[in-house]
Amino acid sequence: MGLPAQYEKFPAQLREQYDIVSWDPRGIGQNTAVRCFATAEEAAAWIANVPAFPVGRVEIRDFVASYAELARRCEQRVPELLRHVSTADSARDIDRLRKAVGERQLSYWGASYGTFLGATYANLFPSKVGRLVLDGNVDPQAWVNGGSRAVPKLSTFLRLESDLGSADTLQQFLTLCGRASASNCAFSAGDPAATRAKFAELMRRLAQHPLGSWTYAKTVSEVRGGLYTVHPGWTDTAELLQTLWEEDTPEEPPTPPGELHYPGFEATYAVLCAESPNPRDPARYVQLDRFSTARAGDLGHWWAWANEPCAPWPARAADRYAGPWNKDTANPVLVVNPTYDPATPYQGGRAMARELADARLLTLDGYGHTALDNPSSCVGRHAVRYFLSGVLPPRGATCEQDTPPFTEPGARTAAPGGS
Repeated sequence: MGLPAQYEKFPAQLREQYDIVSWDPRGIGQNTAVRCFATAEEAAAWIANVPAFPVGRVEIRDFVASYAELARRCEQRVPELLRHVSTADSARDIDRLRKAVGERQLSYWGASYGTFLGATYANLFPSKVGRLVLDGNVDPQAWVNGGSRAVPKLSTFLRLESDLGSADTLQQFLTLCGRASASNCAFSAGDPAATRAKFAELMRRLAQHPLGSWTYAKTVSEVRGGLYTVHPGWTDTAELLQTLWEEDTPEEPPTPPGELHYPGFEATYAVLCAESPNPRDPARYVQLDRFSTARAGDLGHWWAWANEPCAPWPARAADRYAGPWNKDTANPVLVVNPTYDPATPYQGGRAMARELADARLLTLDGYGHTALDNPSSCVGRHAVRYFLSGVLPPRGATCEQDTPPFTEPGARTAAPGGS
């Protein structure tokens, strides 16, 4: 998501005190982009024919073949670029941007993958670290080295335990939905246990009989993505699930007017697959699917297959930074993480704070992917104080979200928990 869409999410005092600058990292967006198709239409048509994850032998065969074809296309069209879009490459570009705008040190708010980029910068250029906020954290050891606790031969997202983060967040979604009225959560069955059972039954029905274009895989993918933002994501997801429960076909989002933009899905693989270890045998992902769904349920399918495109990926990063992560920085780093983050779970925030030489973890006792996308005035106040004066939150500090799930703005925040 580009800066114009994110700009209003930054605390007002930061917008008043700082010129906020963003950029397209190497290989992405309007930069010299990794584009493996001749036109946007060709790329969009290709991805439209690939499911979110495969179900059954035929789909697995076709899924593997599709991403092998993508790897060949990328190697044919942009072979040199594929080897020079690593996180280390982008960190060096950030330092050039810092120099270009005349800043002695870098002030940076990185979210999601941007936390790994920020950590890489901090260890490549420790003397240039001014104020760094890392929000929704990628465990750096798990990304590049396999992680200290990793099961051998796990893929990137399973090492990060993103499947477990999604599963835990889904359980919170169903629990809080069940506690809410149907007017606040459309999918509520009256209590948490009944709502969880209703979800399990819906998934079973869709696995047996898709509803038009709404297959089991498509529904799982939509639910996973809907957990990222509490407002409006959770409310929209509840309405989608209720529509499917009533066996109505949900409306597909309209095609945006104007010229079709290049979808750019290859760029993610270009960075991740070139620097993060993943199994090279496509058959291994069948085993990972069983492993992940055993520990994380339905959403485990998506995360297990999300790294399979790396199996045939043709390039390895020419400049890959794999640590150390504990170089002494000129200033301390502020690490922020929600307790129920469906993509970068809370343990990633703890790992980041532990790996860096001088970092403080601020816990957002809430839900969704990153504090920036799930507002907390408390986090905002700590971030402003840190950026303007360098003062970190007290050790063990915890914030809450401004608006709990399935409530109106201004409602009292409920503590996360299950029943």
